Amino acid sequence: MKHEILTVARRNPAVTDRCAMGIMMKTPRNGFSKTRLSPPLSSEEAANISRCFLKDIGAAIEALSHEDPFVVGVAIYTPVGTEATLGELLPPGFKMIAQREGGFGTRLLGATEDLFSAGFSAVCLIGSDSPTLPFHSLRDVSTFLKEPIDRMVIGPCRDGGYYLLGLRHAHMGLFENITWSTDRVYGETIERSKEINLPAITLPAWYDVDDQPSLNRLLSELFPERATKTVPQGSPAPYTKEFLHQILTREGTSRIWPWTSASVQTV
Repeated sequence: MKHEILTVARRNPAVTDRCAMGIMMKTPRNGFSKTRLSPPLSSEEAANISRCFLKDIGAAIEALSHEDPFVVGVAIYTPVGTEATLGELLPPGFKMIAQREGGFGTRLLGATEDLFSAGFSAVCLIGSDSPTLPFHSLRDVSTFLKEPIDRMVIGPCRDGGYYLLGLRHAHMGLFENITWSTDRVYGETIERSKEINLPAITLPAWYDVDDQPSLNRLLSELFPERATKTVPQGSPAPYTKEFLHQILTREGTSRIWPWTSASVQTV
């Protein structure tokens, strides 16, 4: 299915006064995707679970867009040239816009500015590593962003980053002097918001899946009947669950879920 590619600095009447719920994503490739999950997953499996994550997060955003017309799903993607491949993973209602080149902060700021320039009145950037992100978090950020108030809505991750950032205006200061890919990202972003006098609303914490402990947490969430510890439940993530179920059915837990309850993350 071919998805509309938004043009930077050209206002699109179809998205005017609506909220872009954009997933920051790299088109999955074997050997390049979710490398910290390999092992225990093979490089092919790591790329496949990345595809499942994108499908599950996209499906949740698409479901919210049916419930709330304010919301438009957007794939904020890289690299350019992979549109057809990526389009196979996206719901039909999604639009696409390419990421700018540069570091992660540059890409986040660029995505925010480019989506506003396309006509959106609100922008929410969402990570691609939280397939079970609770639906109520997406609904809540949409509700907050409907209000014409200049503020930040942020969803912290338990590893010190954030899974979601919602804005009514682009603010360069939120993306400057941030130690990206560390456990200081969320705290430093809160500090930047204070420095520019931007009020912040903090959503409940959730988690990214990007290493063995967080994979263990995901498995405990999706397969509570096999888990040794109860963990909070988020969205059902059917694509991810089916992918992991196939591995567990073939091999049991020994390869991908060998750890004890002591290593299960909690939120």
